Amino acid sequence: MLPLQARTQELWSERNPGLDTSAMQVVALVKRITVLLDRAVEPVYDGAALTTAEVELLVPLRHAESPVTAARLADRLGMSRAGVSKTLGKLEKRGLITRTVNPADRRAAPITLTPEGKDVIDTVFPRELEAHTQLLAGLGTDRQRVVDALTLLAETMDSRLGQATTPTPPKKP
Repeated sequence: MLPLQARTQELWSERNPGLDTSAMQVVALVKRITVLLDRAVEPVYDGAALTTAEVELLVPLRHAESPVTAARLADRLGMSRAGVSKTLGKLEKRGLITRTVNPADRRAAPITLTPEGKDVIDTVFPRELEAHTQLLAGLGTDRQRVVDALTLLAETMDSRLGQATTPTPPKKP
């Protein structure tokens, strides 16, 4: 935990002795990790044809064996349906995806990548993945321990929110 965050936790504990501040440690680390991941990919998106939010939507579409709906995509990614719909609209206007209109329910419109969409995601996503790989290279043999701890965190949070458990990633040999 960063010194300011540790001091904040200490002050809350001093002023409210009955308050359990232990969650602050985990939350502070998760937020710090998120900031560091974002910072690592900033150069990837400087002048890129996509934003990080757009890549998040296009990655699962890239190798989908059948068309996916916006609602299903939002649920799978844990994103708001409104945000997904808005981003998909932008991608559609740019010719990166197509949606087959379902007159009964626009949210049920199947989404597919266009050839241009495939080209763009095939260019940008490997660059993002490389930035993440470089950022995490220092984990070495501790990588699986980190994955296990993060899986435990995600599963614990999922179960406390009453959601389905996140699939556990396979262990690497």
